[in-house]
Amino acid sequence: MAGMTQPPFDPNELERRILDAVRRGASMQDIAELRPARMTSPEDAIGALKDGNARFFSGQATRPEADANQRRALIMGQTPFATVLACSDSRVPVEIVFDQGLGDLFVVRVAGNVVEGGVLGSLEYATEHLDVRLIVVMGHEGCGAVAAAMLPADQLAREPENLRHLITAIQPCVRDLPPIRDKKARMREAVLNNVRHQVAALRQQPVIQAAEARGQIRVIGAFYEIGSGAVDFLIEEEDLRP
Repeated sequence: MAGMTQPPFDPNELERRILDAVRRGASMQDIAELRPARMTSPEDAIGALKDGNARFFSGQATRPEADANQRRALIMGQTPFATVLACSDSRVPVEIVFDQGLGDLFVVRVAGNVVEGGVLGSLEYATEHLDVRLIVVMGHEGCGAVAAAMLPADQLAREPENLRHLITAIQPCVRDLPPIRDKKARMREAVLNNVRHQVAALRQQPVIQAAEARGQIRVIGAFYEIGSGAVDFLIEEEDLRP
């Protein structure tokens, strides 16, 4: 039924089918068509990311790395089912966190997962030309860019110009945080509020707004906890409100 999460695909079965195809002299196009059907709705895409992350943080990741024949088949084109705007932090390997393989996710990374010109162009490309079903803005535990946005002005003035520009884009998101005594909890709330603001900024962009209005995509948020490996999803409007 439409809207239901597809059952997990058995990578061993896929490998067997590909080997059989290679023995028959199949073309790259034939091999490409053996890949599992892509997600047909935003709900399918959300379910696939949730399931993949559950496998990752529970130590049961399938590590769906493509073999040589599958990699060659990807030359024919890409059909990612979701776009993830994530931080550039080296501790946030997006495909690994969601237990996805080559060609599954269109990943855009910039410090602080900030929506700006080049990032927005990449997200518009994925929406208009790759027909993705979901955009996820994912912040993470201990984000250095968000922490920098909370520093005093005299400290920020010492940073390079372009880095200051990026940090300045985050500052409005953390300016009016509620008084939270616990530093870790305050930092988590700052990262979450940055995610909410970036989601709100994305949803105001004409291309993204139109795609969401016609039901092609949903734009949601997420928070990756480095220590546990778990991702918390911000899906409901109440969760996404800055």
